[in-house]
Amino acid sequence: MIYITRRETFCAAHRMCREEWSDEKNLEIFGKCSNPAWHGHNYVLSVTVRGEIQEELGFFINLTILKKIIHERIIEKIDHRNINTEVDFMKGKIATTENLAIAIWNELKPAISEHGASLHCVRISETENNTIEFYG
Repeated sequence: MIYITRRETFCAAHRMCREEWSDEKNLEIFGKCSNPAWHGHNYVLSVTVRGEIQEELGFFINLTILKKIIHERIIEKIDHRNINTEVDFMKGKIATTENLAIAIWNELKPAISEHGASLHCVRISETENNTIEFYG
């Protein structure tokens, strides 16, 4: 089994909140990340896939195809956007990085599977100190 990780970056704004709560309650629960004027991050997204090498090709997934899947399904939809209001796969979810990792997994898994690979991990660093990993 071989594992390959593709790294991408994107910039996006978000607000951690529950719409039905007051600003005070959101501040109590989510801290400064509940700022009603939003805040943003320079995210680093790492997508790890796994598979068995196809002997005639020497690889299990074409990296150009993997890049295209990530760009079309994630980066083009989220880069320089507001996660809460503009990203279709985050509609109705609290814009935490944990929820973002799960949503990205759900967006990528079918397309990666179509190309003979398995999604192994979605890793998102929202700061140099905070990284979330999701393994499905």
